[in-house]
This record gives sequence, structure tokens and C-alpha cells, in this order.
Amino acid sequence: MGRRTILLIAALVVAALGAVLVFLYANNARNAALDGQERVTVLVATAQIEAGTQGSAAAAAGAFAEKDIPREDLVEGALNSAEPISNLVALSTIFPGQQIIIGQWGATTAVPSVPVPDGQVALSVSLGDPERVAGFVTPGSQVAIFATGGPAVRLLLKDITVIGVGATTTAQGQGDQEGEQISTAILTLALTQEQAEKVIAAQGKTSDAEYTGLYFALQGKDAPLRVAAPGANNDNLFR
Repeated sequence: MGRRTILLIAALVVAALGAVLVFLYANNARNAALDGQERVTVLVATAQIEAGTQGSAAAAAGAFAEKDIPREDLVEGALNSAEPISNLVALSTIFPGQQIIIGQWGATTAVPSVPVPDGQVALSVSLGDPERVAGFVTPGSQVAIFATGGPAVRLLLKDITVIGVGATTTAQGQGDQEGEQISTAILTLALTQEQAEKVIAAQGKTSDAEYTGLYFALQGKDAPLRVAAPGANNDNLFR
């Protein structure tokens, strides 16, 4: 064996030995660091848990497992037992590896029935604060509905009963209103088929739509409203 070959083999042995020593040092340093941290036991998902799954069913299916982690990795609200959520359901999909936190779970609630009058249908529309009389429309209110966004503002329907008002939500404005907080709520109306079709069409739901919006007004007793009125536009606005 030549001298050059011997030197090459020696160099490879030294390199390999150095790599092993570096690995051992790093591993020992990591273990030392972990030993200095307080560790806690948490519950993690071992399988995907779909929204609506009851905690007890997920536990029975083996979808949870205990895992020791450093305390600094603990997510707020994380659980170490499935007992607190046994009678709750997942509010959204939980993916494998996620820590199980109490905020992911909630109680099942019965959906209240909507009091739809006989012979009518319930239809919901989403409106901003001005379009729903600044939030003064409540279940039982009688409203007049105006069609907007077209060649004129016109009265579309009158004597319409509101049978439900959803919670107000707030979202960031778009376009000219970018940066503003826009409040909206869903109002549910009792309508005949013909009235429901008109409300849907007046929101711009046809291929050749002229009207693209709705505006509600609270009706006073015996208000003289005329659906056949021509409406207001730029030509007659100040007449």
C-alpha cells in the first residue's frame, strides 16, 4: 500500500471521527438544554378531527395522545386530559399534531325555529347599519323596502314583516371605504314567493340586473306608500 493511500485513509478516519464527536457534542448540549427546561404533558391530536365531533367520540377513536413538551411550547388553554371536552364538540377541524386546547371545543346548541307565517317563506338579506335603519329594525317590525343602485330609487315592497335579526358583525371596508369598520347584520323576512323573487332580483342577482341593492325603512302607521311611484332619479330629484 502506498504512502499516499495510507495518508488518505488516515484523513478519512480523522474526518469521520470528528463528525461523530461534533454530533455527540451537539446532542449532549441539546439534552442538557432540555434538562434545564420544565416539561409538561399535553394532549395532541393523532388523527384529523372534523368539526362537530364529540370529545368522547374522538377519545374513543384514539384521536388523542399525551406528549411531553417544554413549558415554553405550551399553547394557552392546552389540555392534558380529554375529560373537560368529553361532552363538547369540535368547533373547527383539528389536524394531527395540534395541541388540544379548550377554545377549539364548544357545546352543541339547538337551532331555534324561525316563525314563518303560513303560506310564506323566510328569506334573509345582509344589510349595513344605514340600510337597516341604524339597527332599529327588530323582529316584528314592519318595513318598506327600496331598490337602489339602478336608474332610480324606487319602493319595491311595503308592509313586510321582519321575523329575525342576526348578530351584528364588523368587517374592514373595501374600495372607497377601505380602512373603515363596516357593520352588517342579517335580517330575515316573511315573504310570498313573488316578493322573495323581487327581493333577490333587486340585489343584482340577474344577468342583466339594473338594481343592485336594498334599503329598508321602518313604516309608521298608515304611511301613504305607493309601490307604483316612479321613484327618485337625477331628473326629478328636486322637483
